[in-house]
Formats: sequence, structure tokens, C-alpha cells
Amino acid sequence: MKKYEVMKSLVDLGIVAVIRGKSADVLKQTISAIKAGGINAIEITTTVPNADLLIGELANDEDVIVGAGTVLDAITARICIMRGAKFIVSPSFSAEVAKVCNLYDVLYVPGVATPQEITLAMQAGCSLLKLFPSSAFSPSIIKDLQGPFPQASFMPTGGISLENVGEWIKAGASLVGVGGVLTKGAKTGDYKNVEDVARQFVEKVRASLRA
Repeated sequence: MKKYEVMKSLVDLGIVAVIRGKSADVLKQTISAIKAGGINAIEITTTVPNADLLIGELANDEDVIVGAGTVLDAITARICIMRGAKFIVSPSFSAEVAKVCNLYDVLYVPGVATPQEITLAMQAGCSLLKLFPSSAFSPSIIKDLQGPFPQASFMPTGGISLENVGEWIKAGASLVGVGGVLTKGAKTGDYKNVEDVARQFVEKVRASLRA
């Protein structure tokens, strides 16, 4: 998939599951529950041991769009891309990561929090931006930012919950990134809870898009 196709697919889905954990094997059960709940865009953070191997496994699943998160440098970005990551996400903007992603025509979603960071990211060819941490803002920030940056698309991440996800979508977010709230049940082995919460997020996102 070309990067513009990946971006369209992610926006159509409306939500990316951000996966963290201490064991790739344990996370497989979490990912299965998330998929069962209807979320098919999975971001595996590089803080997971052997994250690139898990990315490689998921890359073979035609029902999943897998990406790599918490990518801080160009070497890590290339490794994940070679494993099959369809998109790369960072907590902040990295010019070197942007170069690698552009070279391989892979979608790069850098973290931004200020107009200056947005400008730098867009100058490097990034059109989908991770507003991070979204807990530091209210949903109205989307409208404020789209005034000077109407061509930018935003993916709020960090602090997204079932209570506020609808507000973010209605405020103009193209999609959202959801992590800890979504996978909380996995800490106690309650994967049914993970599936249920995933389904609730999907329903709320779809309802907000229709509103």
C-alpha cells in the first residue's frame, strides 16, 4: 500500500490501537481481542521487546494495518519498515525518520504540540499529525489549529477515553490513537473486557462521524 492509501484506510477506520507491554507473546492475546472488537489498525510500540518480530507477524495478516510506534530514530524506522510496518509513529518530529519514511513511501505520523512543530513536520511531507499528548488540550484545539493549518489532519493520542472520544471526532480529529484505556483488562487477563472496550470505542467513533 502506498502511504496515501494507508492514511485513507486509517482515517476510514477512525481509531488506532496503541499497544505496549513487556512480552510480545502476551500481547498477541490482547491484539486478538482488539481485532475481535473491531479495531484493525494496530500500532506496536518499539518499547515492546522484539517489537519488530511482532510487527512482522502482523504484517502477514491481511485484516490488519500494522504500524510501529515510539520510533525515535531512523535505524529503528527502517528495521520496522523492512518487517512490514505500514506506518511509523513518533512522540515528536524527527527529520531523519521523515527522510527514511519518504524514501520507502511509508506514512510517517510525528507527534506535535505546537504550531512550530506542525510547520516543521508538514515541511517534511507529513500530512497526518499525532497531537500528543492530547490530555494537555481540549478538543477545541483542533479547530484552532486548522485555522492556520487547514491542510493538516490530526490524530489526538494520549488521554483519549470512551467519555471524550466522541468530542474529539466531532471537533475535527481525523482519527484517534487509544492505548492504556483500551488494553487495561489485559493486565488481569480479562481479554473479554479488552474486546468489549474496543467495540465500544468503534461504536462511539462511528456514531460521532455520523453526527
